[in-house]
This record gives sequence, C-alpha cells and structure tokens, in this order.
Amino acid sequence: MKNLLLTTFCLLLFASSSYSQDYDSAVGLRLGYPLSATYKKFISESNAIEVYGGYRGYTFVRTLSVHGAYQIHKDISDIDNLQYYYGGGAAAFFWSDDFSGSATSFALQGYLGLSYTLEDTPVNITVDWIPTFLINSGLGTFGSGFGSGYGSLGIRYILGRGDAN
Repeated sequence: MKNLLLTTFCLLLFASSSYSQDYDSAVGLRLGYPLSATYKKFISESNAIEVYGGYRGYTFVRTLSVHGAYQIHKDISDIDNLQYYYGGGAAAFFWSDDFSGSATSFALQGYLGLSYTLEDTPVNITVDWIPTFLINSGLGTFGSGFGSGYGSLGIRYILGRGDAN
C-alpha cells in the first residue's frame, strides 16, 4: 500500500506541467479530522498558502489545533477545473483530557489532494490526505509519532476569482 501511494504521488508530481488556479482566495470548512475553519490564498499562479484551525474530540480527550500549509497545485488536463496538489506544513495541537490535564504537541505535515472548482458557482471542493508526524508527546503516548488518519473534505466559498475568469 505504501509503495502504491508513493508511486501515485510521484506520477502526479510529474504528470502535468501546466498550472492555473480558478480563484485568488477562499474561506470555508474542512470536514474531517480535525473539523476546521479554513482560509486559502494563492500567492502565485500555482502556489497557495492555507491556514486553518480545528477541533477534534474523543471520549475523554479534546484537541484544538492550528495549521499552516504551503501547497502546489497542478491541472489535471483531462478534466476542466480539476487539480491535484501537494505540499507541506506545520501544526500545533493543544490537548486536554479529563485525567491528566493538558499538553501541547507540534507536528510536520504532508499534503496530497484533489481540488475541484465549480464552473458557475463560487465554490471550491477538495479532498486530501494529510500524513502527520507529531514531534513531541502530547499526553503520554497519545499524540506522538506518525499519524495517517488526518485529512478532510473541504468546501470553500470563493472570495476572489483568478485573472482568467
């Protein structure tokens, strides 16, 4: 499975040389782990910065998090308005549980996803996987090491269209 994901990522990385985004900035929600409010801003034709804050609750543990990511978008030439993106970022997690109090963890994150912008509606939809490596322990062994269960379905309202539209 790891080899398949690595091969797919490498193929996507080199599959397309043209890039263009359909919008300048957007605000919305990431529905997943963590549930988040998000803002994305393109800083060039293919590069974007995304910041989001999230919440994730378990039975006895709650997490607030702040994330920042640098993402590179590339067109998928066979389908209009569809792009793939990849990138990296960092996050801070603020843990709280009912037994041992609270702690803070920091993480490095990777991003691999698909982005689709609706043609006649100011809406962008994304789905991504965010492999995360927590650098320091949050609450004991909980909240440390590699986590592959991060990702989301994102729905954003477009604030400004790109030059092409």
